[in-house]
Amino acid sequence: MSNVEQTKETLLRELNQVLHDAQELIKNSEQQAGEGFHSAKEKLEKTLKTAKTEMHRIEGVVVQKAKDSAQATDHYVRENPWKTAGIAAGVGLLVGLLIGRNK
Repeated sequence: MSNVEQTKETLLRELNQVLHDAQELIKNSEQQAGEGFHSAKEKLEKTLKTAKTEMHRIEGVVVQKAKDSAQATDHYVRENPWKTAGIAAGVGLLVGLLIGRNK
């Protein structure tokens, strides 16, 4: 798993936890009185619902883009095997030279 994918996974996990914690806070603070509190609570619940919906949409977009990228890479490699091998060899040579210089 790449660093970008790990960061996305961590971000999504943390956002889910924030949403869960906010919902628990709302549930546990029901004893509070006053119209202002109830209005703020309804507004927060609406915002949380919107955030959850948007998070699910973003998660779907990220998954679809990852699938599309993988398919495009697979297609390119299948259509250009020698070019891909040449690029990989060039990158390997460059990395080897850089490692050799640092010793």
